[in-house]
Amino acid sequence: MTSVSDRIVVRDLRLWAHVGVLERERELGQWFALDLSFGVDLSAAGCSDRLGDTLDYAEAVAALRELVVSLRCQTLEHFSERILDLLQQRYGPIPISLELRKLAAPIPGFSGVVAVQRQRS
Repeated sequence: MTSVSDRIVVRDLRLWAHVGVLERERELGQWFALDLSFGVDLSAAGCSDRLGDTLDYAEAVAALRELVVSLRCQTLEHFSERILDLLQQRYGPIPISLELRKLAAPIPGFSGVVAVQRQRS
């Protein structure tokens, strides 16, 4: 299998999801930020200027927004697994990487961001 050096990148997609260890996080929901990277050959679309010759990232964004409507889970790890499953179902076995960030972790005395980074190929 040859390596693909072209990538489509979506950065800082904001998703409201019901994910967290605390019950109130799953009940009320909170903001998450997501970066995605898809390894795809962009040469055909580069020549043709046709959406059909590339990966339509708007479809990914719409599918992710549908996912978070019904998702209830505790961990970023599970949330990220569901995202990867969804994207591979939609686009097939292409290289995908993500960083999923919890923007306001309810940890006393902590004001940073917690994230998981995952990839599939």
